[in-house]
Amino acid sequence: MTEFFKGIPQIRHEGPSSTNEFAFRHYNPDEVVMGKRMEDHLRFAIAYWHSFAWPGGDPFGGQTFDRPWFGDSMALAKLKADVAFEMFDILGAPFYCFHDADARPEGATFAETLRNLEEIVDYLGEKQAAHKTQLLWGTANMFSHKRWMSGAATNPDPDVYAYAAANVKANMDATLKLGGQNYVLWGGREGYETLLNTDLKAERAHAGRFLQQVVEYKHKIGFKGAILIEPKPQEPSKHQYDYDVATVYGFLVQYGLEKEVQVNIEQGHAILAGHSFEHEIALAASLGIFGSIDMNRNDYQSGWDTDQFPNNHAEKALAFYEILRAGGYTTGGTNFDAKVRRQSLDPEDLILAHVGGMDTCARALKCAAALLESGELEAARDARYAGWNTPAAQAMLAGGLEAAAARVTAEGLEPEPKSGRQERLENLWNRFL
Repeated sequence: MTEFFKGIPQIRHEGPSSTNEFAFRHYNPDEVVMGKRMEDHLRFAIAYWHSFAWPGGDPFGGQTFDRPWFGDSMALAKLKADVAFEMFDILGAPFYCFHDADARPEGATFAETLRNLEEIVDYLGEKQAAHKTQLLWGTANMFSHKRWMSGAATNPDPDVYAYAAANVKANMDATLKLGGQNYVLWGGREGYETLLNTDLKAERAHAGRFLQQVVEYKHKIGFKGAILIEPKPQEPSKHQYDYDVATVYGFLVQYGLEKEVQVNIEQGHAILAGHSFEHEIALAASLGIFGSIDMNRNDYQSGWDTDQFPNNHAEKALAFYEILRAGGYTTGGTNFDAKVRRQSLDPEDLILAHVGGMDTCARALKCAAALLESGELEAARDARYAGWNTPAAQAMLAGGLEAAAARVTAEGLEPEPKSGRQERLENLWNRFL
């Protein structure tokens, strides 16, 4: 055992009336919701990068955290893993997620970096064998180092493309070795700042071929998990090729990958794209590409991605309603892509942030499940579209424009507006919150 979380007890469920801050009030892993254990519904994961690699900086100031594992040696990387799994045990988290750069030090050469990755993967494998927590997904950091300043797969330099391919191959191998259930590609620099130096057609073509190569390699090595793209607008590139779910879906269709690749949707990214979290989830589900989520929230007074822990169950309940309505996760889960504030220096802050986030999600899940089980919202929705179930409506869809137009004359159609009943349905929703 390390000393970092010394004195912090394992977090257990004590119920809504508990005043113990080191307890769950709503998250009870074994509580059955809609026929499934809550832990199996939510599939919580801890983000290695924010919880153990982030130094506490922001766009206007540098490091505020002084963690004992910060540094560039393999010994410190292993200490970081030791602390991480102690935290996973305290929270009872079933999963974690990591970028390669979070877990291993950068080497002087790619070969040295690869050796560092392979060594830490072996160590993480030993940890997983001795603990409950397993890998939900792995990914490659291809946005922090200066080599990625003009992109990875979309870089104008083919040597950088090759380096990106080597990076992703190594991390797919690592994810497979650790039994990861998904592999994520987040194109943090897959975009452009100005058209003056950008060939849009070439960059999209290279990105499409790169993703095809990823899928080809997945099948070659026998990786059974999902390949996920995480949509993100604006930040850091002014124009991102993976802007939102709709943009990603169009990209997948263009390169014949809509049956091979799904999306990992983040709350903060959805907001930056001008959407709601639930919109992005519902759209992905309707398109057949919903995979997983990154759970967080933004500060709505700030114009950037603040990655805060969720604390409003009413805001998250609609998202979980759409997840449940879509049938729930398969290989995906609820990954806390969230970080404590740079003033939150203590180990207790790191634990309590996750306690609050897990409770918020659990409460949201229960609200969503109660509404879905009642059937009231689905009945109202079905009633609104019931006219499309008639033979005449179906024949109109199957026929041509002239036949549809002919109905207006033949039947003397003069449609009257019908209420969407939004406020009534909002009141219904609030009953379950």
